[in-house]
Amino acid sequence: MSKHAKIEKNIGLMGILIALVVSMGGLVEIVPLMFQTSVIEAHPNLKPYKALEFAGRDIYIAEGCYNCHSQQIRPFVDETLRYGHYSQANEFVYDHPFQWGSKRTGPDLHRVGGKYTDEWHEYHLMDPRSVVPESNMPGYPWLAEKLVDAELTAAGMKVQAKWFGVPYTQEQLDSAQADVDGKTQLEALIAYLQVLGTAIPRSYK
Repeated sequence: MSKHAKIEKNIGLMGILIALVVSMGGLVEIVPLMFQTSVIEAHPNLKPYKALEFAGRDIYIAEGCYNCHSQQIRPFVDETLRYGHYSQANEFVYDHPFQWGSKRTGPDLHRVGGKYTDEWHEYHLMDPRSVVPESNMPGYPWLAEKLVDAELTAAGMKVQAKWFGVPYTQEQLDSAQADVDGKTQLEALIAYLQVLGTAIPRSYK
């Protein structure tokens, strides 16, 4: 029996060899990225989320928006014509974790910042079909009634600064709780949406 046949008939050995090959392939693909400036350093125009935007990001995650919306524009003509400049790794340096998503029941949101007014977003989140008649997105009217957890937001920003190196100033950390105190979750989510993808100026209508 040939060595190749012995490997194919030995499931344990085959599994080990497959894992080894996949691991090596992963190392070859991933490790070099860890040393590329364009991947590990923030885009020159990128700024850490302000307190209200940070709170809005938490709401975006809590409401599961990533289940229907991606934040990753691929470098293909049809993608960039519809959504704008393709996404770059250095735009996500301050995202822990990133919200790339993988499903597009709704449109990609990475370049939605500045595309619509705050008022449009408010109507859209309260009653999506009031501005997009064909939308199958549910409304989120309760966001206008619930207030942001100011203490949790301030604590979250401190964690980002301490453990992930997000360059918040001490002044930003000290004022975070006051900055979101009394703000609704709707206001916070809109603030987050309005900053998405704005590190690179929008180049589409």
